[in-house]
Amino acid sequence: MNSKKVESFRDLVVWQKSHDLTREIYKTTVKFPKREHNSLAKQLRESATSIPINIALGFKKRGRNAKVHYYRTALSTIEEVRYYLILSDDLGHYKNVEGILEECDIIEKMLKRLIRANVSS
Repeated sequence: MNSKKVESFRDLVVWQKSHDLTREIYKTTVKFPKREHNSLAKQLRESATSIPINIALGFKKRGRNAKVHYYRTALSTIEEVRYYLILSDDLGHYKNVEGILEECDIIEKMLKRLIRANVSS
């Protein structure tokens, strides 16, 4: 097993995956109807962006409680993203929503492991 030392939040696979999710959401929301650009698309983008931001902020914190706070915030934001994705799908704006919802599930599991690792260390 390759165990590269984690020196930056960018080395965290969960951050990488959440960053990829955010990029995918940005690419897709560009195709939303113009009437949604300042509402649903904007909210979905802001929520998605919040996930890797909070992971990065948590990584930089020294105290265990502060780290876990930011990681839990990222975890909560995944639920927000899920809802906006479901709504986007229901309105016909998002194609292949199941694939991106699966990515949310993967990120959620990784974040839960990261939280457990920081709570029990």
